[in-house]
Amino acid sequence: MFNLLCFIFLINFGLVAKAALSPNAIAAILKSEGLSESDLTIEIRKDNKVVYALNENKKMVPASVTKILTSYAVLQQIPLNHKFKTEMFFDGKNIYVKGGGDPSFVSENMWYLVNEFKRQNISVISGDIVLDDSLFDQVRYDESRESKRIDRSYDAPVGALSFNWNSVNIYVRPDNQKVKAIVDPESTYFSLTNSAKIVTGRAAKDLIISVNQDKRIIQVSGELLSKATEKAYYKNVSEPVYWFGENLKAFLKQRGITVQGKVKSGLVPKVAYSVATVESKNLSDILKDMNKFSNNFVAEMLTKNLAANAGESPARLSTGVDLIKKELSKIKITENEMTLINPSGFSRDNKFSAHVLTEVLNQIRNNFKIYPSFVESLPQAGLDGTLKKRMKNSVAEGYVRAKTGYLDGVISLAGYASRQEINLSDISPDNYVFSFIYNGSKDEAVVRSAFDKILIQILK
Repeated sequence: MFNLLCFIFLINFGLVAKAALSPNAIAAILKSEGLSESDLTIEIRKDNKVVYALNENKKMVPASVTKILTSYAVLQQIPLNHKFKTEMFFDGKNIYVKGGGDPSFVSENMWYLVNEFKRQNISVISGDIVLDDSLFDQVRYDESRESKRIDRSYDAPVGALSFNWNSVNIYVRPDNQKVKAIVDPESTYFSLTNSAKIVTGRAAKDLIISVNQDKRIIQVSGELLSKATEKAYYKNVSEPVYWFGENLKAFLKQRGITVQGKVKSGLVPKVAYSVATVESKNLSDILKDMNKFSNNFVAEMLTKNLAANAGESPARLSTGVDLIKKELSKIKITENEMTLINPSGFSRDNKFSAHVLTEVLNQIRNNFKIYPSFVESLPQAGLDGTLKKRMKNSVAEGYVRAKTGYLDGVISLAGYASRQEINLSDISPDNYVFSFIYNGSKDEAVVRSAFDKILIQILK
């Protein structure tokens, strides 16, 4: 009996000891990295209770951790078994494709669409490729985004009919003392000019990949080291409809089908009949596309789909954002606590606190219906996504799943952390919910290091 009581005491003592989180240890980490507490909002919870807080209700610019709020609303409002559909029609002369707002429509889906049409035994399309993206409005770059346009893939436009995240890949490598540049996928949408040169030793000029969106020209210039390995560059496109159409035309050509007409926008007429339908990946996998690599395009596409799912036609981003806020209001997060303008976080107008984030993360964790899909979508420390190179070879590797965020002067991290071992004094692993947001001028690497050290500290 005495031994049993001692055993129970040891278990309880162990739980208390491990549950205690030292504010002094966290303060020491922040101080050692030179971070001002006034530039931070932090909240850490364990077992639904706050165990550490610093300016937890202070509203700050969150960057891409905003996608946590978007994920929550999407998982609450769109069924997990929902599939976004892209449908092809034919009227004997023209091909029509109607977009269903699929954020995951990529080359494999295009091949499927073309192969389905190939079975119609038609080798020549005498008319046009007509593309119907009327499910969404025609706003490609919502005003809620940062106002300055960038040709990188993270600033890709949105449309109900989109292809390969509305981005193009340019692969560059040395090849027999020349610079080899390959545009993927190949189509007539872009032309390529390549004036880059191979150099040995040290390059005097940077290799530059630029895009003239008006003329649809990709320009490769500068210098590339002769021993360089192949590198991929990701650029966006400006016209989703024509990007889709020119690639469809190229894919048809590869299957021996010639299109004599043009690529243009339009609606599917009633006389056209369906010849192929492609369904998207499941919602869980689409959330991975969004959260693992912080894809702004997917976030805005899903938000417009919230509006479409609610019956708006054409669907607008602002309506989708209102639906996100409405979902958050159900868990008592009011507009006084949060300014939410853009669902991807690609905006400095979004503002909310660490407390708002941990509240949403806690709600998700306590809802088994959506938690597995959400947590699987998050980057895993030291293993994949935007956390692949962070917290490697530490107790946190593989035991932190979190969404990252970055804008100039903004660093954020929010998600879950769990202890890796169970022993006699620890009946179940510690499971933490945390959110860190920093707004200031400190070097981003220093801030990330501080966040990582805090997580390593609480998981020791």
